[in-house]
Amino acid sequence: MSTPPAGYSIEITRPAARDLRRLDRPIRMRVLDALERLTAPRPAGDVRALTGHPGQYRLRVGDWRVRYKLNSDHQQLIVLRVLPRGRAYRDT
Repeated sequence: MSTPPAGYSIEITRPAARDLRRLDRPIRMRVLDALERLTAPRPAGDVRALTGHPGQYRLRVGDWRVRYKLNSDHQQLIVLRVLPRGRAYRDT
């Protein structure tokens, strides 16, 4: 399950919130719009499971990657990090 079913809420962790604050406003808005589309009734987005990180996924938004995991018990999409492509796959 890589895209969450409709109705999932989005929780942004402290490191991800810090990452978002550092982005230029247009890029930040693109990332937030992509997350909203991911939890819409008809999910859309370039999502892949991360190898070596069980239960984690990445959403591609241009040159930026959103690392997240799903908590199906609480119906949450938990955003872990928002990083440029080159840094997104390093252990954080």
